[in-house]
Amino acid sequence: MSGPVGDVGIVGFGRFGRSLCELMAESGLSVRAFDPYAPAPEPFAASSLQELVTTSQAVVLAVPVPALEAVVAEASASLTGAQMVMDVASVKVKPVDIFDRHLAGRVPWVATHPLFGPASLARRERPLRVVVCPNERHPAAADAAVRLYTRLGCQVRLQAADAHDREMARTHALGFLIAKAFLDLGIGSEPESIPPSFRGIAATIESVREDAGHLFTAILTDNPFAAGARREFLDALSRLDEELAHPTGREEAPARDEFPIPDFGARSPDLLEVRELIDNVDRHLVDLLVQRHDLSKRAGHIKRRDGRPVRDPIREDTLLEQRAAWARGGGLDVESTTRVFKAILEQSRAYQVEPDEEEP
Repeated sequence: MSGPVGDVGIVGFGRFGRSLCELMAESGLSVRAFDPYAPAPEPFAASSLQELVTTSQAVVLAVPVPALEAVVAEASASLTGAQMVMDVASVKVKPVDIFDRHLAGRVPWVATHPLFGPASLARRERPLRVVVCPNERHPAAADAAVRLYTRLGCQVRLQAADAHDREMARTHALGFLIAKAFLDLGIGSEPESIPPSFRGIAATIESVREDAGHLFTAILTDNPFAAGARREFLDALSRLDEELAHPTGREEAPARDEFPIPDFGARSPDLLEVRELIDNVDRHLVDLLVQRHDLSKRAGHIKRRDGRPVRDPIREDTLLEQRAAWARGGGLDVESTTRVFKAILEQSRAYQVEPDEEEP
């Protein structure tokens, strides 16, 4: 596949398959989907796996890892050398082995891992990052996958399958392991008193809670390097526990030069710290506006698809009233806050109008 990616067929219409299908449709791709357990609605529905495969130039397998081999085996009979097959699993060594055994050099294939999920897509988080694992059999398939993901607005990284799984074993897998342990201990993502140091862990816990159970299993059992990483992590915890239980020759307080304090001269370190915090908040506000921008574009896409007008005065009035109440509850000036949100709404309407359209 050296040319542009044409019709895309997605096998699997679970939470991620559905979200990926919507993302592709919004990006202007012709996309359809098939799932015997979660039928895709119109206009995405395909009547069968065979029909989807035979009418798609690129076939994306968005199925759980345990089901991947059976799907590839069934689809292989309908695949030709003019097509491309790619998966979106969180592990890569196992899909590569499956593709190599069932498709070999006959059908172009490539293993990929979108580093985002349905929740990330729903929140319009950016940037969207993807790992593509090239293989010696089909280098052009990797190029086609890069073009496809780039069209979706993704940042693509090329990485060997085994290197990917080693890295994920020490990051993705351990993150899920820690979060699952907190959940098993009854510690949720929003305890009554949450210190700043716990917020990152709380976000990880919430991410694991949002993901499907089969994803946790795949990350921890289908990654060939996950067990080793898990043992190293548990050994490190055991050593730390032993050191804390039986301290030997350790000073009660760190040496003074271990935490040097910088010289701020005539500048106030307190003011510098506050200004830095303000800059961080402003940066976060801009990131949230970008996220809202993408959500507005998606709303515009849905409105056009459903034949709805861009402007919804009742929704806008309700929104402004709600934001005013939030401002009042937070001790902010209601009038100023309302002006801010009116400007945001005006900008959102502009995002939802196509360049060749005029707002009604």
